[in-house]
Amino acid sequence: MSEQSPALELRRINKSFGPVHANKDISLSVDRGSIHGIVGENGAGKSTLMSIVYGFYQADSGDICVNGQNCHIENPQSSIEAGIGMVHQHFMLVDTFTVLENIVLGVEGGYRLSAGLASARKELIRLEKEYALEVNVDATVGDLPVGLRQRVEILKALYRGAEILILDEPTGVLTPQEADHLFRILDTLRDQGKTVILITHKLREIMAITDNVSVMRRGEMVAHVKTSETSKAALAELMVGRSVLLQVEKEPARPKDTLVAVRNLTYIDADDVPRLKDINLDLKAGEILGIAGVSGNGQSELLEVLGGMLTPTSGSIRFEGKELVGSKAFAARNLRKIGFGHVPEDRHRSGLVLSFSANECTVLGYHDKPEYNRGLRLDRRAMVETCQTYIEKYDVRPPDPYLKASGFSGGNQQKLVLAREMEQNPDVLLVGQPTRGVDIGAIEFIHKQLIKMRDAGKAILVVSVEIEEVMSLADRIAVMFDGGIVGELAASEATEAQLGLMMAGVRDASSGAKAAV
Repeated sequence: MSEQSPALELRRINKSFGPVHANKDISLSVDRGSIHGIVGENGAGKSTLMSIVYGFYQADSGDICVNGQNCHIENPQSSIEAGIGMVHQHFMLVDTFTVLENIVLGVEGGYRLSAGLASARKELIRLEKEYALEVNVDATVGDLPVGLRQRVEILKALYRGAEILILDEPTGVLTPQEADHLFRILDTLRDQGKTVILITHKLREIMAITDNVSVMRRGEMVAHVKTSETSKAALAELMVGRSVLLQVEKEPARPKDTLVAVRNLTYIDADDVPRLKDINLDLKAGEILGIAGVSGNGQSELLEVLGGMLTPTSGSIRFEGKELVGSKAFAARNLRKIGFGHVPEDRHRSGLVLSFSANECTVLGYHDKPEYNRGLRLDRRAMVETCQTYIEKYDVRPPDPYLKASGFSGGNQQKLVLAREMEQNPDVLLVGQPTRGVDIGAIEFIHKQLIKMRDAGKAILVVSVEIEEVMSLADRIAVMFDGGIVGELAASEATEAQLGLMMAGVRDASSGAKAAV
C-alpha cells in the first residue's frame, strides 16, 4: 500500500436498473484521512454509488480500488473486510439489545459468548475514548436518544475495523446541537487518520465539515472541488445546472384574523400513549406558522388531527369561530370542502395510491367536484387536462399523466401531491415535510408558491425536520418536544442554537420564546 494512494478510488463505474442508467462512467478519488462530501439532487445516483462501494449492489462495469489495491466487493461482508463501514440513514440496530450486544452481533468471537463480550467491552471503551464516542455499553438501544444511537452505529463500524466510513444523510434526525457534536466526532476520526465519505443534501454541512466535495447530476459525476474554493451557491448551480435562489425571498407577513384556533388539544393513541399534550396554537390568515422538532415528537399526529384523519381525545379546534371537533365537518373529506388543504408527511401512505395513474392521483379527494364527476362516471379527459396543467406548472418528470404514481421518483411524487392541494386554493393549508425528497431547484419553486399563498391571505402550517427550512420559510415558529409545545417565537428572532435547545426540551432556551401554556 502506497502512502500516496487514495483511500478509495472508483474508475468508470456503471450501474443500470432496467432502462434507468443510475451511474454513468463514475470516477472518484477520495484522499486518505479526509472528509469527502458527495452531493446531488434526488435521483442523482449518489446513494446507488455508495451502495456499490458497500456491496449492496454490484457494478455492471468499472473498478473499485481500496488503498491502491483493486478490490472485488460482492456483498457487505467483503466491503467490511476491505475496511469499509457504512452508517445508514435508518439505523440497523436491534432496539431490545444493549449497545454491547448490537456491536458484537455477527462477530461474537467464538462459541464462548461471555469471553467475546468481555473482550469487546475493553475494545469499545478504548474506541470511545479515542474517538470521543462515549455511550453506556450496557444501555438498551431502544432507550437511547437518536444522537447516541448514531454513535452506536459508528462504533459498530469502527469495531469491525473500518478505515473508510460512509455516512448517508447522518443529520436527518438530529438536533443542531447533536449535528455539531457529530461534526466534532468526524473531525476526531479524520485527525486519527480515518477517511469519511458524507452523503448529504445539506450544503451548509458540506461547507462546514468537508475537505473536498464531488457533485453528481443525473447519474453522472460533474465536478470535484476543494470545499475551501467553492460556495453553497456554486454547488447548488452544479447540482441543478442553473443558478438557484437558496434563501427564501419574502416581505414581512401581514397576519390578519385567526382562522384556526387550537386549544388544549390532546391525543392518546390506541396503545394508551399520549402523542399530543395540551396543544395551543393559532393559524392566522396571511402567515406561515412553522413547527420545528426532531421527528417523532408529535408533529405527525398534530397534522393528522388538524387534517381530520385522527380524532382528538380532548380539546378544541375552531375554524372561523366555529367548533370542528364533534361536528360533521370534522373528517378529512369534509374539511376539504370548507377550505382545508393537506399535504401529508407520508405521501405513500396518505397522499397517493401508487397503482393509480398521475391523472387519477391528481383528483384524489376532489373527484366528486362537478368538473370531474359525471354522475356514474368520471370525466377522464378533464382529469388528464388538469394533470397536464399541474405537470407543466410544477415541472413533474416524466411529463406523462398516464404513468402510474409508482413510476415517478419520490421528489416528483411530492410535486404531484403539492400541486393537487395547493391548486385548490384552500383557506388553510397543512403541509408536512414540503420538500422531502425534492430536487434543490424544485425546493425554490415550492417555497415561492407557499409565500405566494401566504401573501394571498391563506393560513399555512408547515411541519419540517429541516430547521433551515422552518427558519427561512415561517413567520412564527412553534417547537414540539415529547408531544407538547415547548415554546413559540418570531422567526425573525429565532436562532438555530435557541431552536436546537428547545427541540431537546429546554423551555427557557430564549428569553424571547413564549413558554408553552
